[in-house]
Amino acid sequence: MLLAGCSDDSSDDTTGGAETGGLTEQELAIEPSDGTARELSWNDLIPADWQPEVLMEQYDAENLTDDDPRAQALMEELQALWAEAPVVEALDGRQVRLPGFVVPLEMDTTMISEFLLVPYFGACIHVPPPPANQTILVTTPDDLPYEGGLFDTVWVEGRMRVEPFSDELGEAGYRIEEAQVSLYEEP
Repeated sequence: MLLAGCSDDSSDDTTGGAETGGLTEQELAIEPSDGTARELSWNDLIPADWQPEVLMEQYDAENLTDDDPRAQALMEELQALWAEAPVVEALDGRQVRLPGFVVPLEMDTTMISEFLLVPYFGACIHVPPPPANQTILVTTPDDLPYEGGLFDTVWVEGRMRVEPFSDELGEAGYRIEEAQVSLYEEP
């Protein structure tokens, strides 16, 4: 269907999806007292007032077929909306930890030092990628690349920056540099 990811199996989403309504700005402003990273859900990266579903309702997306000209118009509007998706400014400079899926930005997909972290399995370029506020550019320390593969499920921990990034694979609204990356395990 028009808006599905490369995989439309929602059971692959171990990270909380992309629903709006995460932590409030006041909650995000409070640093954990023990100095640990704040564990985030993907909902926490979306401003509460950002509601792209309104666009979907305007087009009655449920009843569009892929060859309908309105479907193409909707895709173009969604791509623009996704690229300009607002971020949560209160996350800038916060030490965070969250799970997601690896989309490498380099050819070597076993020693990965730069990747996009996305909230669901199969996020890719042909049916649109997640919005910018649901994509994080992650870089690891030069001497500690992530040893894994495409679409591995991982935990990423590091200092969050509210900083846009654009690549042919997608737009990111956040960045975590010098990240610690480990295979995902239930907390």
